[in-house]
Amino acid sequence: MKYRVSHSVLSGRASAPGSKSLMQRFVAGALMGRGTTIIRNPQDSADTIAALATAELLGADLARDHEGNYHITGGKMPPDQALNVGESGLSMRLFTPIAAMSGYDVTLTGEGSLLRRPIDAFKPVFEAMGAELSTNKGYLPVQVKGPLSGGRCALDGSVSSQFLSGLLMALPLASNDSTIEVAELKSTPYIDMTLEVLEQFGIQITHQNYQRFHIPGNQKYQAADVSCEGDWSGAAALLVATALAGSSSSASLGKNDDGVVIDNLATTYTQADSRITGVLMFAGARLLNRNGSISMHVPKLRGFDFDATDSPDLFPVLAALATAGDRPSSIKGVHRLIHKESNRATAIATEFAKAGIEARTEGDALIVIPGEPKPAELDAQGDHRIAMAAALLGLRSDGIVVSGAEAVDKSFPHFFYALREMGADVRRINE
Repeated sequence: MKYRVSHSVLSGRASAPGSKSLMQRFVAGALMGRGTTIIRNPQDSADTIAALATAELLGADLARDHEGNYHITGGKMPPDQALNVGESGLSMRLFTPIAAMSGYDVTLTGEGSLLRRPIDAFKPVFEAMGAELSTNKGYLPVQVKGPLSGGRCALDGSVSSQFLSGLLMALPLASNDSTIEVAELKSTPYIDMTLEVLEQFGIQITHQNYQRFHIPGNQKYQAADVSCEGDWSGAAALLVATALAGSSSSASLGKNDDGVVIDNLATTYTQADSRITGVLMFAGARLLNRNGSISMHVPKLRGFDFDATDSPDLFPVLAALATAGDRPSSIKGVHRLIHKESNRATAIATEFAKAGIEARTEGDALIVIPGEPKPAELDAQGDHRIAMAAALLGLRSDGIVVSGAEAVDKSFPHFFYALREMGADVRRINE
């Protein structure tokens, strides 16, 4: 699938999609809950669909009401399952330890880039807690047999916080208390989100400075009534689009009669990528947040320096933002980009270069040199975040064609429609 995005002046409003990070955690909690959990304002991306399908195979009963809300009743996990989590790294890392709690042999596999993402961080944990785990040389497919009995273990948190999130969701069901010693944990806001979701289901966990987690065993998940608030990761692309091509004036800021307004941006749960607002302000934007709707005025964009170690999903859209700055920008945390849908630092440098934009790595930072993007065809490289960043470049060019645009289905299926709602010149190319 290809879309052409061309020079635009945006004026209108769009809504952020529901958070897939929250949605997948809600689905996992509902699977283990006693009774029926209601998930309101659900998110329907490819990753969410994979999580729902996995939960159903593990015994959950799924239904949807006339308002689109999910009703998920937890159930006893059936034996000897083979699960496919699609291309969702979070589902892989959440459901691997959860599936092990069944006590049966369970095989998990995936698709696409997920087959190149490591899973072996779980192995020493499983061995320490009396369960079995085997992998394909550290990658999917993975076979597990539990249950995890609890106890003490160590976890390397340097690759992804998702491994810890999976353990935090599974170990409350263990027969014994658990203590996890975590080294070099990254993306701690996502752990805050996990703990907040667990609290909604009646689960209690304590930690000391994210280095030692204590999980009481024999806890019971209670059914919950939860709402999937807007996804700041997806909203970041819409906010950057507004900064690059918005038409708002300072006089109309917040009056909703001009410019661009992004809706559905609550802050009930911790989301790492809500930090986008701080970066935008540092880059020269003036933001007004009224009841979860953000409007923006940008007199002139400045270059910026930002540490994205704890919010690596912001890298591609921030690189697009940096192309309009008044000086080179530096985005730190490149080491977090290797095990994503693409090697994002390399993908950004390669694809931006096609549009005449220089982006290069210096140590652990990505340096982006400002410039006017030239017409070009950019490949999403199977990565939803790269597809969005490429489209953002098109807002300031005579035409950027995004090939492999269907990659956005992973997290934000209606992304190109949302851009069009905001007034962008977006056209699908029929091949």
